[in-house]
Amino acid sequence: MRVLITGGAGFIGSHLADSLLRGQNEVVVLDDLATGSLDNIGHLLKHSAFTFHHDTLFNRELLEKLIAESEIVYHLAAAVGVKRIIESPVETIETNVAGTELVLRVAAERSRRIVFASTSEVYGKSTQLPFHEDGDLVLGATNHSRWSYACSKAIDEFLALAWHRQCNLPVTIVRLFNTVGPRQSGRFGMVLPTFVRQALLGEAITVYGSGEQSRCFTHVSDIVDGLAAVALHDATIGQIYNLGNTLEISINQLARFVLAATGSSSPIVHIPYDEAYAPGFEDMPRRLPDITKAQTAFDFRPRRDLDQILADVITDQRTRLDRRSESACAANF
Repeated sequence: MRVLITGGAGFIGSHLADSLLRGQNEVVVLDDLATGSLDNIGHLLKHSAFTFHHDTLFNRELLEKLIAESEIVYHLAAAVGVKRIIESPVETIETNVAGTELVLRVAAERSRRIVFASTSEVYGKSTQLPFHEDGDLVLGATNHSRWSYACSKAIDEFLALAWHRQCNLPVTIVRLFNTVGPRQSGRFGMVLPTFVRQALLGEAITVYGSGEQSRCFTHVSDIVDGLAAVALHDATIGQIYNLGNTLEISINQLARFVLAATGSSSPIVHIPYDEAYAPGFEDMPRRLPDITKAQTAFDFRPRRDLDQILADVITDQRTRLDRRSESACAANF
């Protein structure tokens, strides 16, 4: 089977490409490398069943060709990371809304199977926990750009379901909760790789806000298993599914967990949201998914606990730091 992954050079997309190739599929990746990296797919570039196109979603001629030649399209390309979203709100909205609209339109013309990666961010400030796919979405005011990402992804969901209802586009929406693992960069504000890197370097671990906000962290391999499975069932077409773990941990607890696992003596420092991001910044106090629907539909069950997640992230960050050190040494000779 030939599969197209938009954003396939990103953290999740590259792991999905690995998995699909192991399943004897042909994989094509389209990525502009705005947040993705060639390092994530370098090991795949010589694979006979892998093709990479360095381009944007807005190259319509290329997009039409790649979708026409594919049986399944995983649409993962998006502006991601709270820091990036606050710094580049126009790019966030344009990429997430206009780019997705184009992918959906072209896919509908060809009746191609689509799996669209949305986010737990769409639940916003909802207090209806655990978050269920049919629950209300509660977003903040429009003068807080922090909510532009959530809003743009919610609009994408409305578009996807509209194309399904009006034109029978075979699309499934998956709302991804905090996904972590090897290859994830802290460059755009992702908390776990940032904490681990800081601990390994002996730097202060920077916790934003009170640190009592909680998250449920899921290993990227479990998310990829869910992404692969959801596309194999026709009954998932036109549906929305939460993909995530259900074990909550506060950010303060996470920081202490990282210190213990790395043996670091780094101090934990709390930074007010206003200093870390922007005045009036709002955060989600909890993100707890109800995954019953995904469990029932395609047996989605996260199998890797936080111990394994952290071990894999520590190994990955150590490798990154070693490479950086080697490059610095080489530059001095």
